[in-house]
Amino acid sequence: MNKVLFKTSIVVLITGFFLACNNDKEDVATVSKKQVIENYASIAYANYKKAYDDAVILETAINTFTNTPTQINFDAAKSKWKEARESYGTTEAFRFANGPIDDINGPESLMNAWPLDENYIDYVEGASTSGIINNPILFPTIDKAFLEAQNENGGEKNISVGYHAIEFLLWGQDLTAPSEKKAGLRPYTDYVVNGTASYPVRRGAYLKVCADLLTDHLDYMVNQWKVDGPYRKTFLSLAENTAIKNMYLGITTLVSAELPVERMDVALGNADQEDEHSCFSDNTHRDIALNLQGVINVYQGKYGTIDGASLEDLVQQSNVEVYDNTTVAINASLTKVAAILTPFDLAISGGLNSTEGAKVRAAVLELKNFGANLLAGASKIGITVNG
Repeated sequence: MNKVLFKTSIVVLITGFFLACNNDKEDVATVSKKQVIENYASIAYANYKKAYDDAVILETAINTFTNTPTQINFDAAKSKWKEARESYGTTEAFRFANGPIDDINGPESLMNAWPLDENYIDYVEGASTSGIINNPILFPTIDKAFLEAQNENGGEKNISVGYHAIEFLLWGQDLTAPSEKKAGLRPYTDYVVNGTASYPVRRGAYLKVCADLLTDHLDYMVNQWKVDGPYRKTFLSLAENTAIKNMYLGITTLVSAELPVERMDVALGNADQEDEHSCFSDNTHRDIALNLQGVINVYQGKYGTIDGASLEDLVQQSNVEVYDNTTVAINASLTKVAAILTPFDLAISGGLNSTEGAKVRAAVLELKNFGANLLAGASKIGITVNG
């Protein structure tokens, strides 16, 4: 070989070696807990802001419908409710994390509380005069202060406001058999004078107030998490391990207990659509998928255009085996949840021993396994979640 060519080849090889080493270092660049905490705050703000923006669109659609109650406007309002649930569903990953959503003055019970006793709000099958709407003598004024005060008044199922109150007012009870694959069939004429139900004007006023309150409460959450917002400043000033613990507490509680047990297994065990989360609209399958995605978003530090330092990065830096196991659990959870028959009330209708019920149960167990892997990862980075 020509000596010049030989020397050139050596230089190229050596240069390539060092470039490869440098690239490897960039690929495994470490992240700090501080960076993870800051990224979480950014995700919380962005997610609540999207939920607020979608709720504003929902409120506009509801105002349009109540002002001009037609089938087209009714269908549009229901469509916007489902769209609003898409962005809110992932915010559930910020619950149970000692944050502003669940504190003593927090708005969670005014936004997403369930199950809901329908006859607390409006008429139901066999009780045409039940509910606040149908009792103008006892409840003459329907406004924001009144409906907030009535929420959970006399019992935790006495839900007067929030997404599910709006859902019931749009869809009504789901009285069809699960095999029919139909949601509630409330007619739009319930809101028309001389239509299909008493007190249509009060019903419209109630629906509008619920929509207005929803945007108010989401606006509160946006302001808590915005840059220099009250809770964001509090959160960023916490000891790093405390902040990380709160992050883990939120996602592990949701994916290990609240979602698989309260929102899935109870309904499956009872084989009762009344126990499903969005039982009026048959939107429960989306609730489940979105709650899971919210947990994944927090763990991976991603939401929308945000892609930053994450709990996943910390775990990978600490223990590759646990990181790999958690990745497998994420993919398995997504697969098992996607395999559940829709609508959810049909999937649970045969109970645990049915073919479709077994798929729900498999998803429940996989979600719990995902939660166990998250806890293992927390332990590897020095965080004790339940202590």
